Amino acid sequence: MEQDAYRHVPYDIDIEQALLGSILVDNQSLERVGALLKPDHFYDPLHARLFEAMAQAFERGSFVLTPLTLNAAMKADPGLIEVGGVAYLSGLASAAPAMPNVRDYARILHDLAVRRTLIRIGEDIVNTAYEAPTEKGPAIQIQEAEKALYAVSETARYGEGPIDFHESLRRAVESAEAAQKRGGRISGVTSGFTDVDNLLGGLQPSDLLILAGRPGMGKTALGTNMAFHAAQAYMRDIAAGAEMPRGAPVLFFSLEMAAQQLSARILAEQTEIEMWKIRNGRFSEQEWEKFVLTMQELSTLPLYIDDTGGISIAQIAARARRLKREKGVGLIIIDYLQLVEPSRRAENRVQEITEVTKGLKTLAKELNVPVLALSQLSRGVDARDDKRPILSDLRESGSIEQDADVVMFVYREEYYLKSREPDPSTPDHAKWLEKCERAHRRAEVLVEKHRHGATNKIDLYFDDRFTRFSNLVAEG
Repeated sequence: MEQDAYRHVPYDIDIEQALLGSILVDNQSLERVGALLKPDHFYDPLHARLFEAMAQAFERGSFVLTPLTLNAAMKADPGLIEVGGVAYLSGLASAAPAMPNVRDYARILHDLAVRRTLIRIGEDIVNTAYEAPTEKGPAIQIQEAEKALYAVSETARYGEGPIDFHESLRRAVESAEAAQKRGGRISGVTSGFTDVDNLLGGLQPSDLLILAGRPGMGKTALGTNMAFHAAQAYMRDIAAGAEMPRGAPVLFFSLEMAAQQLSARILAEQTEIEMWKIRNGRFSEQEWEKFVLTMQELSTLPLYIDDTGGISIAQIAARARRLKREKGVGLIIIDYLQLVEPSRRAENRVQEITEVTKGLKTLAKELNVPVLALSQLSRGVDARDDKRPILSDLRESGSIEQDADVVMFVYREEYYLKSREPDPSTPDHAKWLEKCERAHRRAEVLVEKHRHGATNKIDLYFDDRFTRFSNLVAEG
């Protein structure tokens, strides 16, 4: 069979006419396609204008949509006049299928429109790459292409619309069954910390979780520990043939620390060799053997680290989708929120952070995985006598607090006590020593917002030699 000498832009005029005719016959059809279809999904400009006029009239309830009323509303449209006005509209209505499936028509037109957009983006990428060198280097071109594709992906999802209560209940039961299959413990991804998992039910799919703290509190260490625990639990459960693994493959965006530094932290934690020895290579022969053996054991861990600096929310989304598809990533961690670049510059920093947090929440819902974002706190914490953080201490706190499903703070009193030693000759010094003893290697995780349940304070053990948090009971 001979092939066409050229390719056609994807569109289907017959489907466009069938959909418009069906709406003229049954105006209620607009309710079933309103969430799926916009005027720019139509290839024919006249059809786009007709659909827009129909949608506006239906929304206002100004008149019943018929060939006559629509023609009257658009009698000045030159395109409609050219094709015959009311006669053309009557032809659409009379040719409408007897039992149309307007949602199927809408999906077809939607998909065709997305394909046309992809072709246009592809052409722009090719043309820009062919152009003589300009101020747009390859890195900028790649970023703009990712932004364009991200924008398409954001508008290309239908959204299932409202679901009935029966379906909602079925999904709730499925979640409970998942928890039961994991031994009645959690329904989400394990953090590795018993009390955190008990309170949250694990890190829940589609949730945006914020873990915040002042510098020196250990938020990167805690986030790294959670990443390791989730990846390790997944690997062990899969090896044991578990039907529902407690963990998941993890994608860790380290915007401040290089991948090798993050890996060194994990090695320090697992080998119990102090970080300064790993950095300086000051190993005993026994420690070196332990170091190499542990490295070999961890080499198959499903933990993927992206240490690209200055990465944008669009790039995070694009890379997360790819790793979800290729590696089955079930947990995404970002260290840290304020270092993520917005896709476009806003008037102020608060608006930029708002775009980032909304983008991360959208990503969590789209991929149906928990997204854990580490965050800085404002300096206001240090000015208070009680330095335990509260929600208003979040930097650019409005959008973070609003978009997050869970907000946790990590706090170590020992860090502050060390810098506030009173005069040894005063009575306060004995009290200070007593406080230091109680706070030694103790940490608190303060769950201050939990959209799905209770809030609480969780005590953990923190070993600063190995940057390792662990369950307090296990170390007590």
